[in-house]
Amino acid sequence: MNTRIDGRSADELRPVTIERGWAAHAEGSALISFGNTKVLCTASFTNGVPRWKLGKGEGWVTAEYSMLPRATHTRNDRESVKGKIGGRTHEISRLIGRSLRAAVDVRALGENTIVIDCDVLQADGGTRTAAITGAYLALADAIEWGRAQKFIGQKAKPIVDSVSAISVGIIDGVPMLDLAYTEDVRAETDMNVVVTGAGKFVEVQGTAEGVAFDRDELNLLLDLALKGTSELTKIQAAALAEIAG
Repeated sequence: MNTRIDGRSADELRPVTIERGWAAHAEGSALISFGNTKVLCTASFTNGVPRWKLGKGEGWVTAEYSMLPRATHTRNDRESVKGKIGGRTHEISRLIGRSLRAAVDVRALGENTIVIDCDVLQADGGTRTAAITGAYLALADAIEWGRAQKFIGQKAKPIVDSVSAISVGIIDGVPMLDLAYTEDVRAETDMNVVVTGAGKFVEVQGTAEGVAFDRDELNLLLDLALKGTSELTKIQAAALAEIAG
């Protein structure tokens, strides 16, 4: 395998760390790092659902994504100050929400709402994939909080599978896993892949930035993504087995 600027092989994840229970007041939380990308995911549990869900016997899971002003090399204005949420922020928020709902049986959740906030503290590529991977842990802890408070039945199983995400891309003709920012900006193909713990695809977002990719390259990228998410699933399971802080 080709060696990258940070010494990793082409099929190697960046170091992944997870700290559950990082936020004292949230019903579920996790601070996750993919290398130098750091995202704080907090889950807020509400007994009740939006008006359009009332009486359906189902819960709701949704997400919001944002980036701190100095998460990047230069300061970006807060979108709240601009008075307008950007298209990229909307897109990623909806992606995280869809990804998490793939892991949940909303009927087993009961008429409860969980909102996950994913705030990027530091960005070095793969912020949305780190957010999804960390948000699942915050979601799982919030569900257990709801069970302890008897908002969710003791025998109910709202979590149907885990979910994680990773980026892949082709750089100088070589498929690579978990792109850092310096790799992402020069990738000929850039792809974000969301996968369940059982290895099923939730979403695949792929774009040829410069050179179009063929079916064989697509298969190579998807195989690489499955390798990465399989490793992330094990990391998530190990984190959930620990006592939250």
